[in-house]
Formats: sequence, C-alpha cells, structure tokens
Amino acid sequence: MRQAIALSAGVLFLTNPNPRVGCVIVKDGQVVASGATQAVGGPHAEVMALRQAQERGVDVAGSTVYVTLEPCSHFGRTPPCVDALVAARPARVVIAMSDPNPLVSGRGVARLRAAGIDVSVPVCADEALELNPGFVARMTRKTPWVWVKSAASLDGQTALANGVSQWITGPQARADGHHWRARSCVVLTGLGTVLADDPQLTVREVDTRRQPVRAVVDTHFQVPETARLFDGGRVLVFTCMVNHDKAQRLADRGVQVVVLPERDGHVDLMAVMQWLGANEFNEVHVEAGARLHGTLLQADLVDELLVYFAPMVLGPGQGMFALPGLSVLGGVQRYDFLAPVTIGPDLRVRARRADRWARLLAAVSTDLSGGHVVPAL
Repeated sequence: MRQAIALSAGVLFLTNPNPRVGCVIVKDGQVVASGATQAVGGPHAEVMALRQAQERGVDVAGSTVYVTLEPCSHFGRTPPCVDALVAARPARVVIAMSDPNPLVSGRGVARLRAAGIDVSVPVCADEALELNPGFVARMTRKTPWVWVKSAASLDGQTALANGVSQWITGPQARADGHHWRARSCVVLTGLGTVLADDPQLTVREVDTRRQPVRAVVDTHFQVPETARLFDGGRVLVFTCMVNHDKAQRLADRGVQVVVLPERDGHVDLMAVMQWLGANEFNEVHVEAGARLHGTLLQADLVDELLVYFAPMVLGPGQGMFALPGLSVLGGVQRYDFLAPVTIGPDLRVRARRADRWARLLAAVSTDLSGGHVVPAL
C-alpha cells in the first residue's frame, strides 16, 4: 500500500480536481504492474495499472490489487474503474480510503464483493489522506482545504516597517513554497498584496504540467488591469462591486469576475470558499498580507498554517496576521504542530486544526460492511 501511496504522491501536481490515486498489482508475491491517476479526463490509477499488466502479458486473475482510494463506481469523465477490476478478476482488493464522494461512497466496495472479490478497507488511511485532504474536504463539507503560507523572522515579522521583504527566507524555502503552490488548485491573495508587490503567483521553482488558478479578493473591484496577475492563465477576481465594462475587458484575457455578497465591509470569505467548493477546487493556497490572513482566521476558514521561519530577528515590522487583541485565551483557535522540517537555513513549520483533520479521517476510514480492517503499522 505504501508503494501505491508513493505513486499517488508522484502525481501530486497533476490530477486536480480529481484525487491523487496510486495502484499496485501483486501476484505470486511480486509486483506485476502499477499506475497512477492521470490529468483530468485521463485514465485512473486502476486502469493505468491494468493496462500495464496487459502490455506485459500478465494475467491478473487471482492477484491482489492495492489502491489508495475506493474504485469509482459511476460514469464521470471516465467509465467506472470498478467494472475494469471486476472484469480482471483479482482475488482481493486492498483499499486505503473509502471514497467520500456521494456518487461512490461504498458502492465500489459493494460491487467488488458482489463479484466475489475479497475487499480490505481501510489500510493506511491516514497516510493516503495526507495527499488528498482537499478532495475529501470538498466531498464532505462542500468547501476546500485551506492553508495559509507565510515567511517570517523568528519574531514573526514578514517585512520591515517600510515594506521591504525580499528576501527573508532563502532560495530553498522559496522553492518549497512553490511546491505547495503547485499542489493547490488555486493560489489566493488580496488586493493589498497585488497593489504592493504586483506578484505573478505562478509556479516557477518546481516542474509542473499544470499551473494552479490564481485568485484575488478585491471587495471594491480596484485591481489594476495592468497587474501581472493577468498575464496569461485563468484568474478569478472575487468582489462585491459590479462593473460590467471592466469585467468584460478582463474576461477577454481569461479572467472570471465573481460577484459575491459583502460581510463586515469585505467580500464574504465563506461565500468564496463555498463558490470554490461548488466549482471543484480542492486545495486553496493563501499567500497574502496580514489583513487577509487575519480575516480568514477570524472567519475560522483556515485549516492549516504553513510558515517558513528564517533565523533572524527584525524588530518592529509587519506581522503575519492582523487580528484584534484578546483578553482571555479560552476561545483561541488551536492548531496541532506537524513535524518541523529544516529547509536550507530556514525552518518550515506546519500546524493544522486537529478536529477538522479527525473529521476527514473518519469520513474515509469506515470499514464498509464486512471487509477486513487492517490498521497501519
């Protein structure tokens, strides 16, 4: 199963909005074929592995198939994978996660068992979920998985008081940040960042066949039409202001203007996340200034924090989050630290909401009526 999970990690930048899935076929104690889900509209992992077995002249009847997500049982952009597996006649299918998609949700397992195939589920569900939190979040709560990325000094400053911030962290940390951009469906920023830095928000430090969509939260639709954000590729502008002429000029350049309700003087950020979920966006990479970061936190929309700390102290400057002061600690949002990683001279720290992660894991860890539950070692 861990080989299958590694295969799914190999398509981390490729499959959105589909989940990243890997498949390994074992017969007589030997791996005979493997595959991973391809770009949207392409074959899924099970079909890729079965095709490889056929090309190698291997009959997979009686084999064991390891797959990181319950095989789909419905016609979507591709035919149901469960039909291909039933036709191949393996003796057993081992599944990391049940599929939370209401169109599948146990039907794939039921179809396999009805064909006389032994099914084991879940196996290493927590490890498989690490590669697909956005897909599971979108299927279970109808909104994407959201992380906020920031780079700061040890005293939590993202820039000097005069706005100078290039570069607090080193090139290795910046490249790692592009890895997180590349795996996301959308890179989200605010108008303030566009006006101050004129960023491209593209993936440039890692190889990828797919650029994420770029998006800006712009309550009053003030974004300059000359912004580098609009230099090719799909862009979203979330606003409360209707300006048909400007929206049409931007539409001619591949920009979609999404008008949403106002809340507390700015675009309703929950409405932004609901729109993204309804439009098949799995993971949101937020890379903005303290104001948008803080507003997202106040709206309780941040699932994970991704912070790169540089080994320096800046003193008074610009912080990571613009938040109101607290008088008590009782209601503070709490995150669980994941293992920190040293990247060049800098330290990457991840912290996520344990309660939300537990809900995602519970949604994909159910033993579906009669299978063998095999815990992760």
